[in-house]
Amino acid sequence: MIIWINGAFGAGKSTLATGLMGALPGAVTADPEAVGDLLRTTLRGHNRAARDYQDLPPWRSLTLAFVTALADHTRGPVIVPMTVLDPVYATELFTPLHRRPAPFHHLVLHTGPAELRARIEASREYPGDLVRSEAARAFRRRRAGDYQQAAAGWMHAHGHVIDTSFLTPGQTLQAALHHLHTTD
Repeated sequence: MIIWINGAFGAGKSTLATGLMGALPGAVTADPEAVGDLLRTTLRGHNRAARDYQDLPPWRSLTLAFVTALADHTRGPVIVPMTVLDPVYATELFTPLHRRPAPFHHLVLHTGPAELRARIEASREYPGDLVRSEAARAFRRRRAGDYQQAAAGWMHAHGHVIDTSFLTPGQTLQAALHHLHTTD
């Protein structure tokens, strides 16, 4: 089983991934951000580098290979916490995952705009490092509107939406587990 956790930056994807790791025997987390970091380092200063690594075709193909290879190797659940806002990129990634014999789940964590703003402002991504934490919050603020646009345009129609606006992390985990156990 492959579980892609999508949604707004700050909606709780990493928290849900951690909860699923504890609840699903044999689960592993595949973080496509590591693939992005690898490409960013490799292409530093190159004329084909991109500001957003998701814009790099190698990121999408390597992420797909990474996730599917882990699923084949572990034969257990692979959890992928990664926001993908571009519908073309999502199709490029999700279509092959849907075609695999093992189940593919696209979970979308939705958080209403007011609650999302509050979570962003309260977040301390890098405890003890105020500058890096503020940079993470600024990035999340800039991308909040992009998420809302993707949610209205395609994302909610192509994933199982869990509205986390008024859910605790434990309730979000239970909602995700309920969906996973009732759709396999």
